[in-house]
Amino acid sequence: MNNLIIETLSWGKLEVTEEQIYYFSKGIPGFDEETELALIEMAESPFWYLQSIKNEGLSFLLGDPFIFYPSYEFELPDNEAEELQIGSNVVVRCIITLKEQVEQSTINLLAPIVLNPDGNVGKQIVLHRSPYHTKHCLLQEQPAIDGKDGG
Repeated sequence: MNNLIIETLSWGKLEVTEEQIYYFSKGIPGFDEETELALIEMAESPFWYLQSIKNEGLSFLLGDPFIFYPSYEFELPDNEAEELQIGSNVVVRCIITLKEQVEQSTINLLAPIVLNPDGNVGKQIVLHRSPYHTKHCLLQEQPAIDGKDGG
């Protein structure tokens, strides 16, 4: 079992284990060349990073959609389940877009990242005929802001 030291922009050098590295045969849409990504857990939070092994400047912030949207559900198409060789283990994460104002941050529920931790393969799957879209509010409970002026 070899550990790998990867360069990241956010955390400098990071040591990752083989179990953390997922193979994306088609990359991530828009980043087709990125086929090997490390899943890095952020301690004591519902967030992960998907960090490119080759490109230190490329990482995606992921969240557990079931924490933010407990009713989130979708059916994984058979061909996708077959391609990922999904058995009993499957991990679903969604890409989060952080905004400077946290309440404007969004989570992409339309195209979840589906991971098979047994085979260390993953894929971003676009759900067709789905009620979800790419920019759901990360924080559903918006705090009421009183006396806000339009200035």
